[in-house]
Amino acid sequence: MPLNRLIIQQFRNIKACDIELSSGFNFLIGPNGSGKTSVLEAIYMLGHGRSFKSSLTGRVIQNQCDELFVHGRIRQPEANNDQETALFLNSDQFELPVGINKQRDGSTEVKIGGQSGQKLAQLAKVIPLQLIHPEGFELLTDGPKHRRAFIDWGVFHSQSAFYDAWGRFKRLNKQRNALLKTARSYRELSYWDQQLATLAEQISEWRSEYVAQLGGQAQALCQAFLPEFEIQLKYYRGWEKDTAYSELLENNFDRDQALGYTVSGPNKADLRIKVNGTPVEDVLSRGQLKLMVCALRVAQGQHLTQQTGKQCIYLIDDFASELDSQRRKRLADCLKATGAQVFVSSITEHQIADMRDDKGKMFHVEHGTIEQG
Repeated sequence: MPLNRLIIQQFRNIKACDIELSSGFNFLIGPNGSGKTSVLEAIYMLGHGRSFKSSLTGRVIQNQCDELFVHGRIRQPEANNDQETALFLNSDQFELPVGINKQRDGSTEVKIGGQSGQKLAQLAKVIPLQLIHPEGFELLTDGPKHRRAFIDWGVFHSQSAFYDAWGRFKRLNKQRNALLKTARSYRELSYWDQQLATLAEQISEWRSEYVAQLGGQAQALCQAFLPEFEIQLKYYRGWEKDTAYSELLENNFDRDQALGYTVSGPNKADLRIKVNGTPVEDVLSRGQLKLMVCALRVAQGQHLTQQTGKQCIYLIDDFASELDSQRRKRLADCLKATGAQVFVSSITEHQIADMRDDKGKMFHVEHGTIEQG
């Protein structure tokens, strides 16, 4: 389900653009600061409702402007079995219009199929995206929240009830932490903890199943990208595997109360990744780390297609960064094999030579102006 058309208005240094896209590779070529990353950022906002570079909307809206717009048209297959998009399509439609408007006051409006008032989660369902960018090492080298988000992306797209369940868990956990500061005995928390435990066990089960399904595919792709290493992926649910969460909450009440928050739970889950039995950051170079991140992201997109029939859209910022020509070709061949829509930013055309084919489109970006080459 690729983007056919992209319209951007008042987004960073892009005053206005309206471009027709390839369903295969789309190359954004230009010097640093030209606006090519802003195009990727706008597409990311169209699928996630936020920027991947700044959490402050005011920094994304063009100077002297009060709002920004990003609109797209998604091509639908003639036999559309996707329940999320089918809700917004008429029987004779083969393109689904989507759009997001953000104001400086922080308000956001989402439209899908011309219908206003849609939720960001619905937008994410309609436009599954994978981002590979120079700061992407954080998936492997930073804290568990990045790897937890990686798992949850896949669970979100495979389990329709996950989003609501995870939201309820976080709200209940916040309430529990507040009660810990005033409770005089565990009895005051026991009712809420039973609800919390039910949600925690279900969330953990979904995550564990997803990692088990993805694991073989991810390891095989990592092995193809980095044949000199043996890769191990292991899911940690956030507490001892042989202990029921309700039992753990009760047993740890005194410790949690002393600390003022709930120490263990699915909000502490992690995907533990090792190379030859050693944490990845202690073994791999920056180029190897980038290849592993690429392998994990592509494997996740492939798994989505196999499970749901949806094609993921890949956004690759600064393609040549950290990769030599051999590694660039390896990634290019893998992305071509997916048949997915791919957006690639690069400083020169030479750096993306291995990706080019007759189906792809080239766009030159300079001073916020995008022209097809």
